[in-house]
Amino acid sequence: MALFVRSPADIVVSYATMAAHVFALTAAILMLVWVLHFGGGVNLHSDNPDLVFNVHPLVMCLGFIIFIGEGVMVYKTVRLEKKVQKFIHMMLHLVALTLGILGVYAAFKYHKESEAPDMVSLHSWLGMCTICLFGLQWLFAFFFFWFPRAPLRTRDMMSPLHASAGLAIFLMTICTAETGLMEKSGLPGSETRVINFTGLFLLLFGIAVSISVGLPRAFS
Repeated sequence: MALFVRSPADIVVSYATMAAHVFALTAAILMLVWVLHFGGGVNLHSDNPDLVFNVHPLVMCLGFIIFIGEGVMVYKTVRLEKKVQKFIHMMLHLVALTLGILGVYAAFKYHKESEAPDMVSLHSWLGMCTICLFGLQWLFAFFFFWFPRAPLRTRDMMSPLHASAGLAIFLMTICTAETGLMEKSGLPGSETRVINFTGLFLLLFGIAVSISVGLPRAFS
């Protein structure tokens, strides 16, 4: 009876994937602590602009970034047939795109109600580029790989490009989040530490996802 021996790459991928889940959960908890405890809560329709703003980092972290990362790892974490993996991957990214659009709307609504200018920071530039590229990536993938689908040969040629572009866009979401969190870091104190640790765990999440999907896995 032959014994299956996992390769070093398999072991690294397994640990990186588990670490990614832990980092995502930790970042989500810290984000909730920040916006609910220090920020006073979230309310898209509040007369308080700060509560409107809090919707932005919350949905961008819990929805946009984490859903994209988990969707990227679906082919390593979901042990089902390829068609099911592809469907879950597509739906997670559709949820991410929807929440990302909500987050952008919340940011513009906050600027309008607080009479602040739009699109003046590096964070806003990166964010707009990222969500536009992600939307185009999703539409491209839907029509090429799902419906009506390109010919098999074309799909085989485009698949590596789609995967590479997807990972690059995911890393852009991490960079965008880091610049946004940096803007909110203020005087030394508990709130600033929570913000900084949130950024740290989002960065670790991005690194772990990159390792998870970047290495081959013998049984994936």
